[in-house]
Amino acid sequence: MASITIRNLDDEVKTRLRLRAAGNGRSMEEEARVILREAVGQEMPPAKDLASLIHELFKPYGGVELELPPREPMRDPPDFS
Repeated sequence: MASITIRNLDDEVKTRLRLRAAGNGRSMEEEARVILREAVGQEMPPAKDLASLIHELFKPYGGVELELPPREPMRDPPDFS
């Protein structure tokens, strides 16, 4: 089994952890293990790229149809001679 050390834990957080552990009849260490186990056991939603997030944000407002200009032949490159 692995172990970790949590530094700079606020006194208020430690007090609340101690009270929660006592209320559940566990040690602070066991309570922290239970909390961590539950936190990492939850399914994470799949990560989305920025374009998908923007699309979902503006989807309720509808889209805009833009008229595309006709394609034309490519012009000749400039002559620098």
